[in-house]
This record gives sequence, C-alpha cells and structure tokens, in this order.
Amino acid sequence: MRRRRAGLPEAGLSFLDVISCGFGAVVLLLIIAPVGSAPPPEVDLEPVRALRARLLEVRAANREAAATLARLQAEAHRLAAEEAQRAAPPPPPAGGEADRLELALQVLTEEMERLAPRARPQPLIGGIPVDSEYVIFVIDTSGSMQSGAWPKVQEVMVRVLEVYPRVRGIQVMNDMGQYLFGGPRGEWLADTPETRRRILSALAHWAPFSNSSPVEGIEAAIRDFYRRDRRISVYTLGDDFTGRSIRAVAEAVARLNRAHLGKGRLVRVHAIGFPVHLRPGGPPTANAIRFAALMRRLSYDNGGTFIGLPTLAPDR
Repeated sequence: MRRRRAGLPEAGLSFLDVISCGFGAVVLLLIIAPVGSAPPPEVDLEPVRALRARLLEVRAANREAAATLARLQAEAHRLAAEEAQRAAPPPPPAGGEADRLELALQVLTEEMERLAPRARPQPLIGGIPVDSEYVIFVIDTSGSMQSGAWPKVQEVMVRVLEVYPRVRGIQVMNDMGQYLFGGPRGEWLADTPETRRRILSALAHWAPFSNSSPVEGIEAAIRDFYRRDRRISVYTLGDDFTGRSIRAVAEAVARLNRAHLGKGRLVRVHAIGFPVHLRPGGPPTANAIRFAALMRRLSYDNGGTFIGLPTLAPDR
C-alpha cells in the first residue's frame, strides 16, 4: 500500500505572503515618496529694483515741480500786486505792442488842442497852455539822454523858448534839482536874449549826475520857486523813469502842488518824452513805458500836457 505524502505546512505560505506584501510596500513607498527636493526656479529681481528706483525719482520730481509751481504763483501774485499799486488813473492803455507805442508816442487830445494858442501854432508843443509868466526846465542829464538825445534836447529848448517870447523869469535845473548856473536857490534868471544864448551854450556841455528820475527836480522847482502871485510852468524833459512807484511820485507832487483857494494847482507840470529807448522794430523798454505813464499822470493831475516825440531826428 502506497504511503501518502504529507502536505506543506501552512506556516510556510503565510511567511511568503508577509514577505511579498512587505516588499511591495517598500516598492510603493519608493515610487510615491520623492527621492529629493528640486531647487526653486531662480527669479531676476534687477528689473523690479530699477522700476522701484524710477518710481522714487518720479515722486521726487513731482514734489519739486509742485514746490516750483507754488513759488511761481506766489511771485506772480506779488508782481501783480506791485503793478496794481503803481498803476493809478488815468491808467495807461493795456494790451499789445501797438498800445504801448501809442502810450510812448501820445498824440494831443481835443481838449489840448482847444487850449493851444491859435495865433502861434507850434507843432512841437502844440496844445501846451502858454499862460505862465515863469518857466522852469527840469532836464534828465543821464547817460542815455546825453548820448542819444542831447542835440534834440537843445532843439526842443529853442522851440519852447520861442513860444514864450517874453517871461518874467527862467530857470534850468537837472532832474536831481541841480541848477545849470548855480547861484542861490530860488533865484530867477532874467529873461533877456543874452540869457537865452547863455542857456543854450551852457547846455551843450552840461552833464551833471542823474538818477533817471524827474522826481527830485520837480519837487525842487515847486519848493524853491512857487509864490502865490506867480504863474509857473515846469517843463520836464526825459526818456525813462527808474523809480519804484508811480503812485508814490504822483502823491508826493500832489502834496507839494496842492490847490490854493480853489484855483487849481500851484504850478503847471508839462513833460516832453524823448524816444531814446524806442528802436524801430522793437518794443520800448519798461522804464520808457513807466516814464510815459508817470508823465501822463503828473501832467494830467497838474494842469499840463505830456507829448511824446516821434523821432530824435532834427526838424527839417
């Protein structure tokens, strides 16, 4: 009888199962778990830094521009306030180049023509009342007048004196109040043909210091020569005004030349402007415009006339 072979033990199969499962788990862990971490990608930060620096520059520029704008606005307000303070009625015409030229070369008004003497028309000073018995010339002796207008000044002096064939007294001073012939202040020159020749002769070589402002001369003329029984005309000859305030000058002259018993101003103030600072094709200088504005104001307030000469060329 054959003998049956004994079966394999169950414990041996279980051990193989455990080994297989453990090996499979190890393989699975190796598949799932990363063997090492990959390095992060590199980022170029230089463009970011450049943009940030540019942003800071733009912000700084904006702050500087805002500060500059504020300063300019403040300066504009200051200049506008100063100009408004200088301006006084009658205001000079505002506008473009043509208006400024018209101011510098003012023509006679109908009222001036009405006051002009009919029997002796004078193209140079037509419209200037010639009812005065005493005449004072206040002449700008600055370098610009000496170099650019002195022959014309002498010609104008001749023409003005021709309109006054006979007066009780004459005097000549510069815009600083310095007399042509010196002598005691407040003393008149006798009106004779010889005196007139001496005036024109001395004027040719007369060049005292001047500050290009007629204020001192006009004030000296009123202080030194006004008397209640005198009818006086002051002729101011100049080309520019370097003073600070037109209004201040007008008020100072008004205080000196105040009306007396309702009879108007004490003396007449006339002015003749020389176009030294008016070049063909170009605008007049600011000081020339201010001289015209000042003289218009003074002549208007003090019963006189302002005439702007159109040229420095001698009369034909």
